[in-house]
Amino acid sequence: MDMDTEPTNPDQGLSEDYWELRLYVAGQTTKSVAALANLKKYCAQHLQGRYQLEVIDLLVNPQLAEGDQILAIPTLVRKVPVPIRKIIGDLSNEERVLVGLDIRPAGDKVTR
Repeated sequence: MDMDTEPTNPDQGLSEDYWELRLYVAGQTTKSVAALANLKKYCAQHLQGRYQLEVIDLLVNPQLAEGDQILAIPTLVRKVPVPIRKIIGDLSNEERVLVGLDIRPAGDKVTR
């Protein structure tokens, strides 16, 4: 099996099965702590075992904000699947986060 390879077409294969998320925070502020807790809860509910979460504290590594053009914190960046998406805030609105990241809630069936 070639699970370690990148899919060549972002619309097929692993693109919908694996998520790379990056959360930018600034220390242990109330919003940063809430954003991380909310994000962990959503990932556990909807992406069990199919995600990688990287938390970047800009108080420790401020230079890392430039790469993803971070202008406000906390900011969540979805690196994979493409396209890159960003959500700013404490991530307390689950529906907004799921829509923003294009994650279908677990158990949802698409009806068309």
